[in-house]
Amino acid sequence: MSRRGFSILRIGRSPLPWFGLAFVFFLFCMPALGPLFARAFPSIKPPVYSGDSFFALWLYHAVLVAASSLAATAIGIGGGVFATRAAGNEFRPALDTLATIGQSFPPIAVLALAVPALGYGAAPTFIALTLYGILPIMQNTIAGVTGVPAALRDAASGMGLSPLQLLREVELPLAAPTILAGIRVSVMINIGTATIGSTVGAVTLGTPIIGGLVNGKIGYVIQGAIVVGLFAIVTDMVFERLDRRLRRFARRD
Repeated sequence: MSRRGFSILRIGRSPLPWFGLAFVFFLFCMPALGPLFARAFPSIKPPVYSGDSFFALWLYHAVLVAASSLAATAIGIGGGVFATRAAGNEFRPALDTLATIGQSFPPIAVLALAVPALGYGAAPTFIALTLYGILPIMQNTIAGVTGVPAALRDAASGMGLSPLQLLREVELPLAAPTILAGIRVSVMINIGTATIGSTVGAVTLGTPIIGGLVNGKIGYVIQGAIVVGLFAIVTDMVFERLDRRLRRFARRD
């Protein structure tokens, strides 16, 4: 069999393309399932959620998750690196406490506290997602950087690398797989938590879910849950592939 044939076979055996196809199908073809939902839930009119398209809802959802995850990544990595420096060792317990407090509040409580100051919409949801995403990234950054062998640090310092060069060229590359694992957890948390943002006016894939729960239209809940679930599965699989490649790269170095 040719290399091309082996490549096609390998792609076909991977679950990512199949879940990706299912995600795209439900994202764009949900209206085509109207007769199926009409038979399953004859009292729901219309049988398929008729607000914004599921693609538009996913786009709003993805932008919100991406923006909050980027903010959480910047804060988490920055705080984690600072905590591993000599100047930040004393602040490490305080940073851990602050990050833990941010996750100890239920998401709906964070949203409720943010609404009076920021109003309804995407802003309070962004704040809640960012707070929830910081902890796993900060913890993994600290674990990854402190896990770099002391012998490598000593060797790099002996070669004349400055502390900044040591961080950029040795510590962060070796800690990258661990940091990516924290980002992966953070993003997955945000994908699920973003659905709750629809309770305060954010437009997400949670909109048909919340609307279905409020109005007793279980079909809308199922439709939204299918798309959110597939979005989470595909995203997690993409992170899994990135993790494997990053670990191979780190081993080569």
